[in-house]
Amino acid sequence: MSENVINQKVTSRAVKGSHALVNGINLYYEIHGARRTATPLVMLPGGLGTIGMFEKLLPALAQGRQVVAVELQAHGHTADIDRTMSFEAMADDIAALIKHLRLEKADLLGYSLGGGVALRTAIRQPDALRKLVIVSTACKRNGWYPGVQAGFELINAEVARGWIGSPMQKAYASVAPRPEDWTVLVDKMGQLLRQDYDWSADVAKMTTPTLVVIGDADSIRPAHAVEIFELLGGGKADAGWDGSGMPFSRLAILPATTHYDIAFSPALASAANQFLEATVPEGE
Repeated sequence: MSENVINQKVTSRAVKGSHALVNGINLYYEIHGARRTATPLVMLPGGLGTIGMFEKLLPALAQGRQVVAVELQAHGHTADIDRTMSFEAMADDIAALIKHLRLEKADLLGYSLGGGVALRTAIRQPDALRKLVIVSTACKRNGWYPGVQAGFELINAEVARGWIGSPMQKAYASVAPRPEDWTVLVDKMGQLLRQDYDWSADVAKMTTPTLVVIGDADSIRPAHAVEIFELLGGGKADAGWDGSGMPFSRLAILPATTHYDIAFSPALASAANQFLEATVPEGE
């Protein structure tokens, strides 16, 4: 969400991608790293972006596990279909991809729009996941700053034409099966982002161990990240000298980090690796 100003590079990467036909959409994905004992990690980029958003993050996360990076409906290599863009439909796509790849369980990391899809996947298909990492993600619309919400109102096909030639549009055009669909993608994104939503009640029922990450200069209010953490059972009491009262979910606020550069931060890779490699408490 609101990644239109990210300086995403148009890169030529050697990894060979594949497509999986699930729920009527031909999802594009890439497999990085090797299958080891660690649970595979599925990664979802932000709105209007491609897997290239993760070019700094992927190598660090793929050192100890297999990583499946996915491009969502109408994004990058994944062609659009005649379907409204919704968090719920895209979440079901990801759950279906996990099943298609025969992953018994997966860890799931999503950034911004991808974080919203990841969160809805955990809510709708919890049995598909072991752990969840949501980066720069809100569980309700007013978790975004008012100015960001106002910006969402302006995203449409006309604005998309003004973005032609931007780094984001160039990255899209370099891989999209129909580069002329750029305006369709942006228009559908605008329709999605203008909708009101509040998943607080659903988040409070989640049992998937979750890492909530934002930058301290993010588009998400820090108080909202704390709110999500508290909904997940965190921030209730002192964990004790031995840490026995520590919640199974975690919160990380990265210093000097914005919504637009967080995916390139080494601190994000460090926080995600530490969380993913930690033992899941029994009973969770």
